[in-house]
Amino acid sequence: MSQIVSLRQMHVGQQGKIATVEALGEMNRRIRDMGLIPGTTVSVVGRAPLKDPVALRLSGVTISLRNSEADYIKVDVSGVAR
Repeated sequence: MSQIVSLRQMHVGQQGKIATVEALGEMNRRIRDMGLIPGTTVSVVGRAPLKDPVALRLSGVTISLRNSEADYIKVDVSGVAR
């Protein structure tokens, strides 16, 4: 059974596979240009002291994403421990 959460809801150390990107227009293009596309495995590697932005690791690269952007990305965390 799938457990889909927004990227913002994931905890440091948690990983999953991107299920969907729900952003539209320019935001969708920007998110996808960073490599955040369905099927990609993503790990949360850190958060700023106020929880925004979030640091992510995917495809051997670490990127930073604002929570407002992370809300558009849904991740399948099925069977992945916290």
